[in-house]
Amino acid sequence: MSRKRRSREVEVDPFYDMLFNMLIAFVFCFIIALLAMNPKALKAGDIPAKAEFIITVSWPDNNPNDLDTWVQDPSGELVWFRAREAGLMHLDRDDRGLANDTIVVNGKQIVNPLNQEVVTLRGIAPGEYTVNIQYYETKNGEPVEATVSLVKVNPRAEVVYYGTATLARKGDEATALRFTVLPDGTVNNINTLPKTLVQQI
Repeated sequence: MSRKRRSREVEVDPFYDMLFNMLIAFVFCFIIALLAMNPKALKAGDIPAKAEFIITVSWPDNNPNDLDTWVQDPSGELVWFRAREAGLMHLDRDDRGLANDTIVVNGKQIVNPLNQEVVTLRGIAPGEYTVNIQYYETKNGEPVEATVSLVKVNPRAEVVYYGTATLARKGDEATALRFTVLPDGTVNNINTLPKTLVQQI
């Protein structure tokens, strides 16, 4: 007696067929997205190249007094709170002490205690730069110690200078930093020799 083998046909459910096709399409799109990404942008710790140098002036948190940052480039252009863009320089924020550090969200008052002004140099213009700090307005009549830092952004963040300057009273101006940028982007001749900028306006 011979056994007859039956060939079993497997029925394919249309739902599973559609699900499998969608999975293939998803994997294909994922691979295309990976290939389109810039591998340099995925490196940890890299800063997008939106600036060449960042100058930061800050003074103690919750200090009510208003300091202003003035930066002059090699061509004599000035950045300050009434001229926030000049040449390749840009003043990102005019911090007025506690005057503009409070917002209301959902009926609750939120205070940002940080006092900081940031100027970005968005290109390399060789020559000397001067960074001055002015004691613009006082709420308590006390001296204010400010810190200034210069960070070279490209190809990686590097602190070129960090120092302090003390302003005793309203109206005082101090040269916090002078430096020279060379054509290749390196910085030399760092000093704090006094140079007046505020009275030039």
